[in-house]
Amino acid sequence: MALLLTLRSSPALRRAPLRFAAYRGFAALAEDVRSDSTFRIPVVSFDKWYNAKTPADKASVANEVVSAFKEVGFVYIKDHGIPSDVVDNAFHKSADFFKQSTEDKAKLAWEDPRSNRGYVAPGRERVTQSSDPAEIAALRAKAPDYKETMEIGRDWDATWKNQWPQEQNVPGFKSTMLDFFKRCHELHVEVMRSIALVLLKDEHWFDPKIQEQFHNLRLLSYPSIPRELLLAEGTSRAGAHSDYGSLTFVFQDAVGGLEVQNPHTLSWHPATPIPGTIVVNVGDLLMRWSNDTLRSTLHRVVAPTIKGDAPMTPARQSIAFFCNPNGTANIECLPTCVGTTGPKYPPTETERYIVGRLSATYS
Repeated sequence: MALLLTLRSSPALRRAPLRFAAYRGFAALAEDVRSDSTFRIPVVSFDKWYNAKTPADKASVANEVVSAFKEVGFVYIKDHGIPSDVVDNAFHKSADFFKQSTEDKAKLAWEDPRSNRGYVAPGRERVTQSSDPAEIAALRAKAPDYKETMEIGRDWDATWKNQWPQEQNVPGFKSTMLDFFKRCHELHVEVMRSIALVLLKDEHWFDPKIQEQFHNLRLLSYPSIPRELLLAEGTSRAGAHSDYGSLTFVFQDAVGGLEVQNPHTLSWHPATPIPGTIVVNVGDLLMRWSNDTLRSTLHRVVAPTIKGDAPMTPARQSIAFFCNPNGTANIECLPTCVGTTGPKYPPTETERYIVGRLSATYS
């Protein structure tokens, strides 16, 4: 973690967002992403959204976000309102959790896709776009995802309970993650408002459809493993997939390995860690809501770039916050996204869709 904090404060890396955002300007984004040589994930500051002095200030930020989601499906958001010390503490507590013994972690094992809570041991999940259980089982046997995770939901749920480690085992873990969950939900509301401002001309349109906090906070630990295991055909730290909900917030350490597929060329590009930013991407339900106006783009986690011929990949940490609409929300084409050909997807319910995807993904 000392390395992570050092890299986050590096002057060279602090200038990285400027290089990314200024490459050719947001006005050229649609042109840039159609060539792999100029492909980029935009960097958007949310400061002007939070501190808007005029409606035009908010509109400018919202248009940048929606433009990125239309063309790429991904955006880096900086000045997002979650303090760096809060993010660092969440990473520290996550690392402490995974340092527990295998026996202690197994007591908190993930059990049910309807709950989607608890510890997931390495190899148990195999993320993929396939919905065929037999195909997924074969993929899991041949090329498992090399990671372990801890899944956390809203803590007041009347039916499904979070599985917390003993306080003496990981002091401060529960309070840290509950606070982080709340902060991520609050950011989710603001980003959805920016989308609503552009697509629906009403920034509060999504508010009553997301206030139940039907989200999933996922802590991820990718162990150091022989590099050759991640270079074999079909293997990765996390296979190519899209996410299920409305938005996903990804907090990365400095190791790297997250890749995004250019939706226009189908080539893969690194989502290079940029200190102080959150990687935000569109999920399937928001894509369905917007009738494909916004893209739920494929992404994966592969072996990071390493100088030389080091035999082992470095360990990697990340935190993903999967934002979802309310569990019973009806997801159907937004009235402003119908277009000339009508809705592309039948209506679905949030919980039904997500549980269906999870049921196929886990063993």
